[in-house]
Amino acid sequence: MPNPIARGALRTRLCDRFGIEYPIFAFAHSIEVVAAVTEAGGFGVWGATRNTPEEIADGLAALHARLGGKPFGVDLVLPQGMPELDDREAIEREIPAEHRAFVGDLRTRYGVPEDGQSGMRSRFVRSEQVARRQIEAVLASPVAMFAMGIGSPPETIGRAKATGKTVVSLVGTPKHARRALELGADLLVAQGYDAGAHTGTVGTFSLVPRIVDIAGDVPVLAAGGVATGRHVAASLALGAAGVWTGTAWLATREHAMEPEIVAKLLQADVDSTVISRADSGKTLRQIKTKWSEEWAADDAPAPLRMPYQDILVGDLLGAIDRHRVEPLMHSPAGQSVGYVTGVDSVAEVMSRLVAEWHAALDGLVGDSGEMA
Repeated sequence: MPNPIARGALRTRLCDRFGIEYPIFAFAHSIEVVAAVTEAGGFGVWGATRNTPEEIADGLAALHARLGGKPFGVDLVLPQGMPELDDREAIEREIPAEHRAFVGDLRTRYGVPEDGQSGMRSRFVRSEQVARRQIEAVLASPVAMFAMGIGSPPETIGRAKATGKTVVSLVGTPKHARRALELGADLLVAQGYDAGAHTGTVGTFSLVPRIVDIAGDVPVLAAGGVATGRHVAASLALGAAGVWTGTAWLATREHAMEPEIVAKLLQADVDSTVISRADSGKTLRQIKTKWSEEWAADDAPAPLRMPYQDILVGDLLGAIDRHRVEPLMHSPAGQSVGYVTGVDSVAEVMSRLVAEWHAALDGLVGDSGEMA
């Protein structure tokens, strides 16, 4: 019969704390994925940074109506040093001519239509004005968890905790972890270098146990390179109370990514990503494409800082996706993209993670209770 030690290890303190079956947290920009993960026994977290305050309010209300009392979260990136106002014209006036010429050349060479529409990154300016309104939408909502990807404003943390929300801080170094704990974070996500999108320089295996030691009684989620049940088992062995996943859900049917991007995700291996500042001005791990290659070329200008790069390339990126300009289409993805090998439902991915987790633990601890 299966070893009870291994089977019992499938639950951690976070399962009881949040009323979830598995300590598997899933970050996604898709509301459908967020809902499906929670329905499958995990904890879905909606990445809403690029949504308007009105969209955030509507999206969180829709998730609450669908999930009822089941938990879900929202993640906002709140970087410091952003301009005060949502004023695109003011940003446009400061963009160098060299950068405009480079983007114009990309549009011409790849035949990207000028359709007069803004893109996801350029329909508003990442600014203090917008951030305040986004925060108000989150605080007024019934969401159970408020995660902050970059930046953790002390006042926001205090207000979120006062409304009963669990405050989560994503950290990439011991320094970040200590600061988040001082500010009152309830949960830390130790995000290693393997991770997709905004990521730091310390590897997951080096980072997670260090953050666990610093955190004390505060639970830690392991992030960066988690895409299989073996990764989940390893994360718990490092002292994490659960995992924070993202790339594993990109090719799911619920995510409904463009088929051109899904094809690139399925073809990618663990060495098929690159860290680039070309999308937003901040480091972003993404799958390698002509987009990352063009911005890494010797004659390419250095990407501007956020939000200037957002406004410089936002309209172009929107047109690339709308008009299916395949060579330039891309997606954030972690090094675990090499484990994404098919288009499955969220429930199927969750079932596979749990089955692999069982197998990994059973492989380590045999029926006798001794290490295999």
